[in-house]
Amino acid sequence: MVRMPPSAKRPASPFTPLDFQLVLLRRMADHNPDLVEDARHELGVSIADMREANKRWQAMLHSPRSRAAASRYRSILGEPESSVRRRVGDLDCEAWLWPVPLWPTLRFEVLLAPNGAVWNEWLVRAPGAEGPDLKTLDDLTPWSCTVDEAARAFAPARPLEGTAPTRWGLAFTAPDGEGVARQVAAEFTWGLLQRVAVTE
Repeated sequence: MVRMPPSAKRPASPFTPLDFQLVLLRRMADHNPDLVEDARHELGVSIADMREANKRWQAMLHSPRSRAAASRYRSILGEPESSVRRRVGDLDCEAWLWPVPLWPTLRFEVLLAPNGAVWNEWLVRAPGAEGPDLKTLDDLTPWSCTVDEAARAFAPARPLEGTAPTRWGLAFTAPDGEGVARQVAAEFTWGLLQRVAVTE
């Protein structure tokens, strides 16, 4: 039997789709720790597992030998469940979609420019899945909708600068439970609604 020298490093275990879901959750824990805790138990993983997954993800992103984003997602998530051509402005782009077991009616979408560069990466509603019926502020609960769903329901919506690369914001007007129009700012992480604040 060949023995490895004590100094030899064992090869790192592959980064899995489960690990990627933990990365999504880690960014959401700042706003909705209770929802993240429930999701963590559903996945059967520990807080330490989540921290380790996030640590490895960050290491992959900042490694000098880091893959291009599109290749990284394929290596982790496998072949996309579907690939859809999409017109963005004057350009024909391609959207890759993968299932996310934690959210069966959502898909993780990576939008690629014609040159193969990743333009966007977030959660969207799965093709054919029924989205939420968004009419008032009461409907805007955490994890209830995606960026594009909120923007359509309360058009016109104005994009707001996110507080981190995986965060987006929208400003729009929505009626409260008594029908009074309110100016609000909604914050999304990985494209999924996290919280809404009334600004006026």
